[in-house]
Amino acid sequence: MYKFRTGVAVAATAVAALGLAACSSGGTTDEPTGSGGGDTGGEMGTTLTVWAWDPAFNIYALQEAEKVYQADHPDFTLDIQEQTWDDVQVKLTTLAQSGELDQLPDIFLMQNNAFQKNVINYPDVFTDITDSGVDFSQFPDGVTAYSTVDGMNYGVPFDSGTAINAMRTDVLEQAGYTVDDFTDVTWAEYITMGEDVLAKTGMPMMTGQAGSSDMILMMLQSAGASLFDAEGNPTITDNAALEAAIAVYADMVKKGVFVEVNSWDEYIASIVNGTVASTINGVWISGSIQSAADQAGMWAVTNLPSLDGIDGATHFSANGGSSWAVSSNADVALAADFLNSTFAGSTEFYDTILPGAGAVANWLPAGDSDVYAEPLDFFGGQAIYADVLQFSAGVPSNNTGVYYYEARDAVSAAITKIINGDDAQSALSEAQANVEFAMS
Repeated sequence: MYKFRTGVAVAATAVAALGLAACSSGGTTDEPTGSGGGDTGGEMGTTLTVWAWDPAFNIYALQEAEKVYQADHPDFTLDIQEQTWDDVQVKLTTLAQSGELDQLPDIFLMQNNAFQKNVINYPDVFTDITDSGVDFSQFPDGVTAYSTVDGMNYGVPFDSGTAINAMRTDVLEQAGYTVDDFTDVTWAEYITMGEDVLAKTGMPMMTGQAGSSDMILMMLQSAGASLFDAEGNPTITDNAALEAAIAVYADMVKKGVFVEVNSWDEYIASIVNGTVASTINGVWISGSIQSAADQAGMWAVTNLPSLDGIDGATHFSANGGSSWAVSSNADVALAADFLNSTFAGSTEFYDTILPGAGAVANWLPAGDSDVYAEPLDFFGGQAIYADVLQFSAGVPSNNTGVYYYEARDAVSAAITKIINGDDAQSALSEAQANVEFAMS
């Protein structure tokens, strides 16, 4: 399942060294025509080339989408080429800089947090699909915003990075609480109850990787704030929501409500080994949670705490997720029809991949399906996927911009300094300066 990782490889290496033999099999034009180009006229072809990663999740979903589309188009095939996310990023960068856009696939998967950066830096790689027939109103605004640049849509959202607050009901019960007590609360209320849970059970509420800004950025987005303004300028300083999020995080660490660990493996181990009372992350974390078979029936899901004193603060956020892009070398008509008939239009498709891979849709009509409404024994009979779809509709937009990763890394470094006792304003000012330097 997709999990967000900090950093992307963008080094431009030689095309020959990358082995870029994956040419689009659907496009019929001799040369791409840049953003919005590709094959938009004549009859549609029968094959689409796709780049994606993760055989058990994204590629499995593509294979099931192919079956759904073949029901009405029996001659249709997908040429699915497995590429890691880092490989996709390197190849896009290399092809854009070399001008060899005819080696792009028809469709490729993009991490949501990298989407705007790539469209802005390499516009000739992408096709504007705003008028493709896809009904973007059927996706949460906060998700479509990742792949929207200058009001134009360049991506069809796929897996949900909608954040959940997954909680051990048995641990809460030991401390005299239920999940309802942690629903629609503020972070101040959460910390107070978290201290009580720690005192009575010995378990911290959460764990997370030291030096990671994931938790703080989820808090930030939940308040409708970002690391950049609408013009792409960094807003690390004089950002009330960011300051509030960092203060909450530092307070949790100080009080033992949140315990920092050294690695991703340690974080997962804290969940499956039963040493933590809850976790807040993208819904994809539910796969790891359910790997602890001995904890079946002991988990439930609710929304996130909201930031105290911040206008526009909500109980919803996201971490991770991905969207499908149509390249400028694509058989655009076929690519758009395929996406519109599957990832943006088929309940049957999402009914299949939900139990098969735990792939929660960003496509809101999927929530009307009986499959999404089915109670899960592992989560105490709660229909968590239906709840997650409702959460996703409330996730505020997040302006990632071109320098998102630089800002993310700078904030992560600032957090470490603040936790170690440095002045918060000085650490954030340094982070702001570092991002401004990178942008210059």
